[in-house]
Amino acid sequence: MRVGRLTKAHGLKGALKVELYTDEPEHRFTPGSTFTLQVPTGSKWRGKTLELIELRWYNSQPVAFFVGIGDRNEAETLVKAILWVEQDPNDLPAEEDAWYDHQLVGLAVHRDGVSVGTVARVDHFPAQDLLIVKTADGEVMVPFVKAIVPTVDVAAGIVTVTPPTGLFEELPESDEDQAPAIAVPESAAAAEDEPTT
Repeated sequence: MRVGRLTKAHGLKGALKVELYTDEPEHRFTPGSTFTLQVPTGSKWRGKTLELIELRWYNSQPVAFFVGIGDRNEAETLVKAILWVEQDPNDLPAEEDAWYDHQLVGLAVHRDGVSVGTVARVDHFPAQDLLIVKTADGEVMVPFVKAIVPTVDVAAGIVTVTPPTGLFEELPESDEDQAPAIAVPESAAAAEDEPTT
């Protein structure tokens, strides 16, 4: 399960700022926690893990210290790395109406009882999370809010959506788009052709 991303080096002692993908940092980021790294193919960290020394907060921003990362130069080599942890697929979040990303990916997305696609991934942003739904016409970004995603039934494998018109289909052209050009009255056109004196 993805729990964070290392965004930039912090200070000179090897600390890194973390973008959290978990609502439970106090459980996921405890001293001794080990993370599998997702990094580019050419990175020296590919296939390796990181052990957390401590997670601190500076100006409401989480900052992590890891074993073996002792200076800024070494920390810079980990920027943009994604942190993963082992997760029992049967575990559920303690919070009601909350799900882990891996529980949502692959679920069928239904609108008015009809399948419109499947959840390809979940994107996390400061303002809100987005369900990225793979459809026959490409990917659709669905705000993961109660008004648009009223129910998630992991057991049935279905996410029900009630999206606004236009989210899953192209809107028809409006009357304004189809309105004909305004015709110029003949008298006006004739007046324009008359020479001035």
